[in-house]
Amino acid sequence: MTLYQWFVFFLAVQIIHYLGTWKMYVAAGRKSWEAGIPIYNCIVLMKIINRPTWYTLLLFLPVINLIMFAVVWVELLRSFGYNKTKDTFLGVFTFGFYLYYINYTQKLNYIENRSLVPVDWLADFVGAISYAIVVATFVHTYIMQPFAIPSQSLEKTLLIGDFLMVSKLHYGARPQITSVALPMIHDTVPFFKIKSYLAQPQYPYFRLPAFQKVQKNDIVVFNWPVDTVIRFRDTENGFQYKPIDKMSNYVKRCVGVAGDNLSVKDGVVYINDKLLKLNDRAKPQFSYTVTTDGSYLDEDYLKTDLQITDPFVREDEKTYKFLALTDENVAILKTNPIVKNIEKIIDKAPESGIFSGNKSWNKDNMGPIHIPMQGETLSINLQNLPIYKRVIETYENNKLELKNNQIFINNKLATNYTFKQNYYWLMGDNRNNSEDSRYWGFVPDDHVVGKPVFIWMSFDPNVPWSQIHKKVRWNRMFTTVGGDGQPYSYFKWFLLLLAAYFVGEHFWSKRKKETV
Repeated sequence: MTLYQWFVFFLAVQIIHYLGTWKMYVAAGRKSWEAGIPIYNCIVLMKIINRPTWYTLLLFLPVINLIMFAVVWVELLRSFGYNKTKDTFLGVFTFGFYLYYINYTQKLNYIENRSLVPVDWLADFVGAISYAIVVATFVHTYIMQPFAIPSQSLEKTLLIGDFLMVSKLHYGARPQITSVALPMIHDTVPFFKIKSYLAQPQYPYFRLPAFQKVQKNDIVVFNWPVDTVIRFRDTENGFQYKPIDKMSNYVKRCVGVAGDNLSVKDGVVYINDKLLKLNDRAKPQFSYTVTTDGSYLDEDYLKTDLQITDPFVREDEKTYKFLALTDENVAILKTNPIVKNIEKIIDKAPESGIFSGNKSWNKDNMGPIHIPMQGETLSINLQNLPIYKRVIETYENNKLELKNNQIFINNKLATNYTFKQNYYWLMGDNRNNSEDSRYWGFVPDDHVVGKPVFIWMSFDPNVPWSQIHKKVRWNRMFTTVGGDGQPYSYFKWFLLLLAAYFVGEHFWSKRKKETV
């Protein structure tokens, strides 16, 4: 929806609210016109239902407001003595229009100092659940959100089975774009395989002030820009449009930011013609062919000395193919007397499905590519159009056409273009086992979700649940994600703080009882 359409919708809601509640405002000792003044009517309404004024803010937070509307309808009914189970039910499931019936057909006796304690089980249940959902949704949307690692693309840094806490504050929280959605459910209702949201209407995109910008080497959670429903949910309908905030969540490492010139040469990333320096915790991995003297590489040696858990193939008596080795793995293998040769596998042939469709590029060799920056103007021609076509047409909502080998943007001949937002280039550390920007290009700033800050839980998928003491990776719990040096677990400190809290709570409660 456009801003104008949202303005019209907002006015319509104000009119509906006024017509359904003005008599209630009067019965509560207010003026009838106070029910019709936008925002002010919400402040007055909070006074009528005996709730804090700051509750007004919750009525304007996406998704949270849907819950708050129901809460306000029920609270307003209770303020006039309509607190039975049927009143709660009708207030919620008629989307507030039950208030019209009360407003125009029933006697309105306002209870000024009513008790805020629920009078029946349903009211108590609805109140408790609503409060919990509002708090959880607020934290989930604006502060911190849990994510799970489903793939090997950041292996060695993040493992399959890691559960992350992702900060929304670092890059600036992005309020939900979908205006109607189930709280804390991403895109699909569990078990039912149906959408958890309505694609329309949508709120305009904006982002709250950030603590920092996305930087090279940052691990970033983002919405997969080329997501389609068919890729993750059974459907026979093919491609379906998805709002930005409902696209699948991915996690990769940022290797290029807005304004950079990026190239990939033999699998290695170069920024502005200089080798990208990774931090200590980044462990890029490549595929290698390892030749031995014919002796067998013992699996225990590979798992213990090299800590290799990734698949490998013994192609013949002397040749092994490893899919993901770090530089450290290669250095250790070279010291093994049975190893005669180690060669990195680099693709030289063109690869179908690579970004921009360039017929000479592949995942190991591509570029140079200039990453667009907000406010930057670049010349656009037939040669670089494949690189920026999706940016101009899809991410920045322009009409792009080719006529007689000339480029037209919004029906105007274009030889240059000014970008509206920043873009990033994200890749997995496991270079040969990662679907990343090399295949689908830039990640727009409005697709950025947040920054992983620590691992709060980690399960080894290769260990059965019957061995829970081994399945939990205790050394990874409460481990920070970013930074240099070896990861350090703060789990024991967390347990100490938790124990101190419960001990303190016990003695505090005991002291209160003694003073009473």
